[in-house]
Amino acid sequence: MKLVVNKTLKPFVNNPELYNPFLDEIDERILFTQIALEQSREPDELFRLQGEIRALRSLLRLRDKVNG
Repeated sequence: MKLVVNKTLKPFVNNPELYNPFLDEIDERILFTQIALEQSREPDELFRLQGEIRALRSLLRLRDKVNG
């Protein structure tokens, strides 16, 4: 499975015209989620938002994982 995923994602992560806007979108979503995290008062919501940021940051490392 991992080999198949890497072969399909390689063209995407190695194409700056596609990958750079993707990174910009991820950065923007992290920023909005951080703002929501700062304004949240409920512990469950805090944990959910922290998990969302963690997942988004893992997408920022996608190129390294695919090419590594």
